[in-house]
Amino acid sequence: MSDELFEHETKTTLTREEAAQRLHDLADAIARHNEVSYVENNKTVRIDIPAQVKLKVEFERGEDKSEIEIEISW
Repeated sequence: MSDELFEHETKTTLTREEAAQRLHDLADAIARHNEVSYVENNKTVRIDIPAQVKLKVEFERGEDKSEIEIEISW
Protein backbone atom coordinates (compact mmCIF):
# COMPACT_ATOMS: atom_id res chain seq x y z
CA MET A 1 0.00 0.00 0.00
CA SER A 2 1.27 3.42 -0.90
CA ASP A 3 2.08 5.95 1.81
CA GLU A 4 0.57 8.64 -0.42
CA LEU A 5 -2.53 10.17 1.14
CA PHE A 6 -5.70 9.81 -0.89
CA GLU A 7 -8.80 11.62 0.26
CA HIS A 8 -12.09 12.01 -1.57
CA GLU A 9 -15.41 13.45 -0.48
CA THR A 10 -18.60 13.56 -2.52
CA LYS A 11 -21.82 15.34 -1.67
CA THR A 12 -24.84 14.77 -3.86
CA THR A 13 -28.61 14.86 -3.60
CA LEU A 14 -30.33 11.49 -4.01
CA THR A 15 -33.65 9.94 -3.24
CA ARG A 16 -33.82 7.96 -0.02
CA GLU A 17 -33.90 4.75 -2.07
CA GLU A 18 -30.86 5.77 -4.13
CA ALA A 19 -28.91 6.58 -0.98
CA ALA A 20 -29.85 3.21 0.49
CA GLN A 21 -28.67 1.47 -2.70
CA ARG A 22 -25.29 3.23 -2.50
CA LEU A 23 -24.91 2.03 1.09
CA HIS A 24 -25.84 -1.52 0.01
CA ASP A 25 -23.26 -1.40 -2.78
CA LEU A 26 -20.56 -0.21 -0.39
CA ALA A 27 -21.45 -2.89 2.18
CA ASP A 28 -21.39 -5.58 -0.52
CA ALA A 29 -17.95 -4.47 -1.73
CA ILE A 30 -16.57 -4.64 1.82
CA ALA A 31 -18.17 -8.02 2.57
CA ARG A 32 -17.43 -9.76 -0.74
CA HIS A 33 -14.18 -8.26 -1.90
CA ASN A 34 -12.58 -7.05 1.35
CA GLU A 35 -11.89 -3.75 -0.36
CA VAL A 36 -13.49 -0.68 -1.87
CA SER A 37 -12.37 1.02 -5.06
CA TYR A 38 -12.61 4.53 -6.41
CA VAL A 39 -11.81 5.51 -10.00
CA GLU A 40 -10.82 9.05 -10.97
CA ASN A 41 -9.01 10.22 -14.11
CA ASN A 42 -8.46 6.60 -15.24
CA LYS A 43 -6.66 5.84 -11.97
CA THR A 44 -8.11 3.26 -9.58
CA VAL A 45 -7.51 3.61 -5.87
CA ARG A 46 -8.21 0.48 -3.82
CA ILE A 47 -8.58 0.47 -0.07
CA ASP A 48 -8.14 -2.93 1.57
CA ILE A 49 -10.44 -3.56 4.51
CA PRO A 50 -9.02 -5.76 7.31
CA ALA A 51 -11.01 -8.48 9.10
CA GLN A 52 -11.45 -6.29 12.21
CA VAL A 53 -12.63 -2.68 11.97
CA LYS A 54 -14.07 -0.01 14.24
CA LEU A 55 -17.59 1.14 13.38
CA LYS A 56 -18.94 4.47 14.58
CA VAL A 57 -22.56 5.48 13.93
CA GLU A 58 -23.73 8.94 14.91
CA PHE A 59 -27.29 10.28 14.74
CA GLU A 60 -28.17 13.96 14.95
CA ARG A 61 -31.64 15.44 14.77
CA GLY A 62 -32.16 19.17 14.61
CA GLU A 63 -34.94 21.54 13.71
CA ASP A 64 -33.58 22.36 10.25
CA LYS A 65 -31.21 19.46 9.55
CA SER A 66 -30.77 15.84 10.61
CA GLU A 67 -27.82 13.59 9.91
CA ILE A 68 -26.62 9.99 10.11
CA GLU A 69 -22.85 9.69 10.02
CA ILE A 70 -21.18 6.29 9.52
CA GLU A 71 -17.43 5.86 9.97
CA ILE A 72 -15.39 2.69 9.50
CA SER A 73 -11.76 2.86 10.57
CA TRP A 74 -8.83 0.60 11.43
